[in-house]
Amino acid sequence: MSHKQAICLAAALCLAVTVTFAQTADSTITRLTSFPSKFFSRVNRETSSLNRQLTRQTEKYLQRMARKEGKLRAELYRTDSAKAATLYPRDPKQQYAALILKFRQDSSRVFTSMGPEYLARVDSLQVALSFLNKNPDLVKTNPALRAKMQASLASLQQLQAKLQAADAVKQFIQSRKAQIQQTVSSFTHLSSGITNAVAGYKKQAYYYADQVRTYRAMLNDPSKMEQTALVLLNKVPAFSGFMKKNSFLAGLLGVPPDYGTSKGLEGLQTREQVMAMIQSKIGSSPAGAASLQNSINTAKGDIAKLQNKLGKLGGGSSGMDDVPDFKPSDQHSKTFLKRLQYGFNFQTTQGTYYFPNYSDVGLSLGYDLGHSNSVGIGASYKIGLGTGWQHIAFSSQGIGIRSYVDIHLKKSFSLTGGYELNYLQPFAAFKDVPQLKNWTQSGLIGIAKTISLKSSFFKKTQVEFLWDFLSYSQVPQQPPVIFRVGYGF
Repeated sequence: MSHKQAICLAAALCLAVTVTFAQTADSTITRLTSFPSKFFSRVNRETSSLNRQLTRQTEKYLQRMARKEGKLRAELYRTDSAKAATLYPRDPKQQYAALILKFRQDSSRVFTSMGPEYLARVDSLQVALSFLNKNPDLVKTNPALRAKMQASLASLQQLQAKLQAADAVKQFIQSRKAQIQQTVSSFTHLSSGITNAVAGYKKQAYYYADQVRTYRAMLNDPSKMEQTALVLLNKVPAFSGFMKKNSFLAGLLGVPPDYGTSKGLEGLQTREQVMAMIQSKIGSSPAGAASLQNSINTAKGDIAKLQNKLGKLGGGSSGMDDVPDFKPSDQHSKTFLKRLQYGFNFQTTQGTYYFPNYSDVGLSLGYDLGHSNSVGIGASYKIGLGTGWQHIAFSSQGIGIRSYVDIHLKKSFSLTGGYELNYLQPFAAFKDVPQLKNWTQSGLIGIAKTISLKSSFFKKTQVEFLWDFLSYSQVPQQPPVIFRVGYGF
C-alpha cells in the first residue's frame, strides 16, 4: 500500500467514525425528543396529585389536632385553671387556623431544603428539568411543549416547597407535644378525659409524621420513563457538567471548580497506590485476604443493624420524638386504593351421587385493616369436570357469593373464616339462576398459611384448611372439610 493510499484509508476511517458518532448523537437527541410530552405530563400529573393529597391531609390532621387540644383545654381548666391558662393563652382553634394559613403561604415559596433525608430521585429530576428548561433546543421547538416543560418544573418545585412546609408543621407538632407532656406531668392526678385527649394528640402527631414520610417515599420512587429520560440525558456531555454544578447535593458538599479534571486529581492516591498499601498491611497470603473480607462483612452487618434500629425509631428523621407509645397501624398512611387486595383461589371437589367432579374458582376483593388483618368479599364459579378421566365434560355446576375475615395469628399463620351462599344446580346461562331462596349457606372457619413467592405478579400464596360448620344442614350435604389454594396480587 502506497503512502497516498494509506492517507486516503485513514481519512475514510476518520470520516466513518465521525459519521457514526454524529448518527449516535442524533439518535440520542431523536429518542430524547420522541417522548418528552408524555414525560412532562407524567411529572406534572404525579407531583400535582401528591401536592393536593399532602395539602388535604395536612389540613385534615391540623383540624383533628385542634379538636383534640380543645378537649384537653376543657379538661385542664376543670382540673387546674392556672396551668391550663399557661398552656393555652388563646383558643386552640385560632392557633391551628393560623398554622394552616401559614402552611398555605409557605407552600408557595421556593424550597431551600430537602428535609431530614436526601432524595436522590428528586434531585436528579429537578436538575434534568432545569437543564431542559435552560436548553430548549434539545426538545421540540413547540411553544405548547415548552410551556408543559416549564409547568412540570414549577409543579415539582411547588411540591418540594410543600414538603418543606410540612416539615415545619411536623416540628411545630413535636414541640407542641413536648409542651403538653411537660404540663400534664406536673399534675398529681390525671382524669381519664385528660389521659385520652393526650393519647389522641400523640397518635395524630405520629400518624402525620408517618404520612409525610410516605409522601417523601412516593416522590422518591422513580418510574421507568424518568429513568429512561435520565439515561438519555446522561449521554449529552453538557448535562453531566450541569448536574455536578446544580444538583442539591453539589450545593451542600461544595464541588470544586476543577472537579472531574486531571488537575482536580492532583495529590490524590491512585487505585494502584491504595491496593499496594492494603497489600502491605495484610500480606499476600490467602489468610490475610480472608481476614480483611471478614472484617468488611462484620462492618456491613453492624451498619445494617444500626440502620434497622434507626428505622424502628422513626426512620432516623426526628429522633426519639417519633417513637410511639402505642401500636401504630402499618396501613394508616396508605390511601383507600393502596389498601385494596386482589386475589383468586380454587378448590377441587370429588364427584358424588348428586355432583360430578368440579373445581370451584373464586375471585376476591379485600381491604387491608393493618397488621396483616383483612376483610373482603368475593364470588365463585363451579366448573364441572365430568365423572373421570374417561368422561371429561365441562359444564356450569353453580356459582357462589363469599365474604371473609383474616386475622393474623403468628408469623405466616392466620385465623380465617367467612359466610358464603352457593347455588348448586347446573345452569346454561346466568339468567337461569333463580333468587337466593334456592341457595345453600356455608359457614367457614379455619387456619391459613401464607407462603411468600418471589414473583412480580403473585405477592403471596395462601393455603387454607376450612371447616364448614353449616354443611350438616345442607341438602344435599357438601364436604365439611375444604382445602383451598389462593394467590394474592
